Amino acid sequence: MMKKGTNASPVSTLPLPAEIMAILGLTTSLPDMRERFSRMVIGTNSKGEPVTAEDLGVAGAITVLMKDAIMPNLMQTLEGTPAFVHAGPFANIAHGNSSIVADQIALKLADYVVTESGFGADIGMEKFMDIKCRYSDLIPNVVVLVATVRALKMHGGGPKVVAGRPLDKAYTEENLGLLEAGIGNLIRHIENTKKFGVPVVVAINSFKYDTANELKMLERLVHECGSVAVQATHWANGGAGAVELADAVMDAAKQPSKFQFLYPLDLPIKQKIEIIAREIYRADGVDYTPEAEERIALYERNGFGNLPICMAKTHLSFTADAAVKGAPTGFRIPVRDIRASVGAGFLYPLIGTMRTMPGLPSRPVFYDVDLDLETGKVRGLF
Repeated sequence: MMKKGTNASPVSTLPLPAEIMAILGLTTSLPDMRERFSRMVIGTNSKGEPVTAEDLGVAGAITVLMKDAIMPNLMQTLEGTPAFVHAGPFANIAHGNSSIVADQIALKLADYVVTESGFGADIGMEKFMDIKCRYSDLIPNVVVLVATVRALKMHGGGPKVVAGRPLDKAYTEENLGLLEAGIGNLIRHIENTKKFGVPVVVAINSFKYDTANELKMLERLVHECGSVAVQATHWANGGAGAVELADAVMDAAKQPSKFQFLYPLDLPIKQKIEIIAREIYRADGVDYTPEAEERIALYERNGFGNLPICMAKTHLSFTADAAVKGAPTGFRIPVRDIRASVGAGFLYPLIGTMRTMPGLPSRPVFYDVDLDLETGKVRGLF
């Protein structure tokens, strides 16, 4: 549905379901959610002015559809620990975090709450700090960076890991040189975390192929850069394997912190993008296509310039190229377009070839899911 005289092409926004999900993740109450739906921009009119969901008269209907979805799902782990599962905003085109509402409820019920930031820390954590914390008025007491020997070996130059194919022996046998070569990636994430003024604990998530020498080296290298590192064996031992990690996180949460955002909102759009590119990715600069330049001018003209930035970039590299591993320098960040998610409350630049929808397999997983009618058990989920 479009109002007469509107033109959707001058403003690129999130696909409507994706923005609704992002709003669900960032809302703080039902009235706030209704207000955010009303602000969703679907295009501009012939004068270049934004046309919103409220203008189309659909914001109320969307709220009715979502009024029950705002309530988090209470689930539990295999060991009986309560867990809220709520919202699923993609960490590329959106902020990639659990919902603010779930965090608010959890903080009423427990002494310690662990909330996830999706993808790499240069994506999920930065967006948690600069987007989610702004709207929630909540700040973290400690950041837990999860590292694995396998991932760091990959960042050290190891072969590509392909789902469904056997692991290369670089990942199943001890290789201290490859691990040491990749440690720079983790150190950069640690340095980035400290820029927000929050204590950091590195959780070394160990798996069956990790050797004692590799785990010891990783722990030593993290300690040498001034951070706490704790080995955790919960992959094999469940909760019992993460007790030492939990103790370290609780200790770190008691430390004084000086939380700060990476940038103020009143900076120009370009300057905010360039701060993220320089401080988090360590890029030498940012290049904009003419289309991106036009979008920026349009958004600032329409009053969207004070929104936070949600970089739509690969999580597999600090650069725009997923194949570039480690802690690279001497590169630039290409912004091919910038889009507005005004209801959710952020602008998202498209970096390089980043797609705005998640990749899907050629053979859908649901082909393998079925119910065993004799036992009542579900097959094919794992």
